[in-house]
Amino acid sequence: MTKSSSLFPEDFMWGASTSSYQIEGAHDADGKGASIWDAFVQREGRIWRGQSGRVSCDHYHRFKEDVGHMQIMGLKAYRFSISWSRILPNGTGAINEAGVAFYDALINELLDNGIEPWVTLYHWDLPYELFLRGGWLDRNSSLWFAEYTKVVVDRFSDRVKHWVTINEPQCFIGLGYRDGLHAPGMTLSFKECLMAGHNALLAHGRSVQVIREHAKQTPIIGWSPSGSVYRPATGSRDDISAAREATSAIYSDNVWNTRWWSDPAILGHYPEEGLKAYQQALPSFPASDFEIIQQPLDYYACNIFQVSSVRMSDEGTPVAVPLIEGEEITLYEWTQHSDSLYWGPRFIHELYDLPLVITQNGFSTLDRVSLDGAVHDSNRTDFIIGHLLALRRAMDEGVDVRGYFHWSLLDNFEWQEGFKHRFGLIHVNYQTQTRTWKDSAYCLQKIIASNGNSLKEYMHSDSEPVPFVVKEAKRYIDANLAETFNVKTIAAHLNCHPDFLSRRFKQFVGTSLSEYIRQIRLDFARNLLRDPDVHIGDAADRAGFSDRIHFSKVFRKEMGMTPSQYKQQFRVPVGTPVAEVAKNPRLT
Repeated sequence: MTKSSSLFPEDFMWGASTSSYQIEGAHDADGKGASIWDAFVQREGRIWRGQSGRVSCDHYHRFKEDVGHMQIMGLKAYRFSISWSRILPNGTGAINEAGVAFYDALINELLDNGIEPWVTLYHWDLPYELFLRGGWLDRNSSLWFAEYTKVVVDRFSDRVKHWVTINEPQCFIGLGYRDGLHAPGMTLSFKECLMAGHNALLAHGRSVQVIREHAKQTPIIGWSPSGSVYRPATGSRDDISAAREATSAIYSDNVWNTRWWSDPAILGHYPEEGLKAYQQALPSFPASDFEIIQQPLDYYACNIFQVSSVRMSDEGTPVAVPLIEGEEITLYEWTQHSDSLYWGPRFIHELYDLPLVITQNGFSTLDRVSLDGAVHDSNRTDFIIGHLLALRRAMDEGVDVRGYFHWSLLDNFEWQEGFKHRFGLIHVNYQTQTRTWKDSAYCLQKIIASNGNSLKEYMHSDSEPVPFVVKEAKRYIDANLAETFNVKTIAAHLNCHPDFLSRRFKQFVGTSLSEYIRQIRLDFARNLLRDPDVHIGDAADRAGFSDRIHFSKVFRKEMGMTPSQYKQQFRVPVGTPVAEVAKNPRLT
C-alpha cells in the first residue's frame, strides 16, 4: 500500500455498491428479458407485502441523477451489477443493443464524473430462460456464463478494468436452491445444492479466463463470496483461536461458510474439512474442474455485514456466545459490532494472503425523512465510523486492504423483504422517486474528503482521554455558532495560546481547528437550506459567516455547487440530474 500521512493510503478506493435488480426497475423495458427474480416476485406470499423490483429506484431512467449524487459525495468508485437478461434476453444468443446502450451510458457518465466503474457480472438475477433449461443445476451454466462474460467484456472493457465475477454464491444457492426464500424458490436436496454451487464455481473460473483473454486493458479481477466471520468473546488467546477456527469451519447442515467456496477458487481444491462434513451429499465431478475453477485473482472481495461472538469451550471447541440483553442489532437482527471489519479481514487475510477490498458493508434500519427535511440516521453514521476504525486497525496490523464500498448507495428492494429495509446512504421515496441524503452520506463525504482523517476525532480510549481544551473548544463552537469568532477568540476564552490550542486540537481530532469551525458552519448552513422558507443570506448569517460572498465560495468548493444550486435540488422536477442542477442555476 502507498505510504501516506493520512489515515488511509492515498490510493485507497472509496466507493458504494448496488445491484441491478434491486435498483434499476424498468423490468421489461427496451427489450430486456425476464430474470428469475421477475418471475419469483409474482408468486403469492413470497415477498413482503407482495412488493417487487419492477420500478424500485427507477435507476434505469435516473442514473444521471444518481451519478450526480455520487460525484458530490466524493465517491472514487461505484460497484454495480449488470443484469444478464438486459444484455442477453434469453441468457445466450441475441444481444439486446438497448441494454448495452444503457450500461454504455452509465459507464461513460461515471467516468465523466471521475468515478471508477467496478462491474459485478452476477448478482443473483439469472435469466429466466436459462432457469427453464436447468439454471445452475445444468453443467452448461458455466458455458452460458462465459458467453455472457465475453459480450460484456467485448463491449465495456475499453473503459472498465475492475471486475467481480459472482456475488455471494452462499446466498443464491443457500437461499434460492436450499431454503426457497430467494429466487428461484426451490428446496432441493443438499447434493443438488452442492452440484449447483459447483457449477457456479466453474462459471466463476471460466469468467476469469474470458476476462483475462479478451479484456482491452489489463483487468483487475476479484471474487465476492459472503463473509461468514466470527469474533472472540474476550481478548484471551483461547477465544481468539476459537474465532479463527469458527471462521474456517464448515458445518454439515448448511452452505454458510467461507472455505467451501473460496478454497476452490483460490487454492484449487475443496477443503478437507468440507469433504468430511458434506461426504453424504458430495456430487460427482472430474478433478480437472479445479483447473478451470482456480484462476489467478487480484483481490478478495469481502462482503461483511455482521459478526457473531464465540468462545473456546472446556472441550476445546468454539461455542456461540448469546447476545447480551439490550445488545444493538439491525432491523435484520444482525449484530452491529464494528469488530467485524477487524476480525473478518484479519482471518480471511490469514487464509488466502490476497489483497482485500470491502465490497459490501452496511446497516439496515427504518430511516425516515424528519420534519426538518433531513434523514437523521445517527446509528448508521456510528456504524460507518466504528467499522472504518476497526478496518484501519486491521490495516495497521498488516492486512492489505485496498478499498471500502458501503452497501448501499440507495435504499432499494431488499429481496424477499421487499422495501421493509433501508440500507442506503440516500433515502428514496418510492412514490415520488425523491432522493434525500441521510446524515450518514454527509459523514462518509467528510471521511472521503479527508481520506479518513476526520475519523481521528473518534480514535481515543480511556488511557488517552480527549484533552479539556479540545472538548471545551467544541462546546464553545456549538454554543456560539451564529457569532463571529476564530481560533484566537476560542483560545482567549480558554486562556491559552492559539498555537497550543490548534496543535492539541489537530492532534486529537485529525483536522485543524479552523477547518473544523468552517465545516461545522457549512454543515449547519447546508441543513438550513433544505427549508424553502430559509433564504441563502439568512443561512449564512445563522451559520456565522460574516461575509456572504465568502460563504458562497466556501460552499461551492466543498459541495461542488453554489448555495442557490444546492437549494434548488429541493424544488426542481423529480428525476432532474444533480449535475444538471449544478450547471443550470435557473432550473425550476
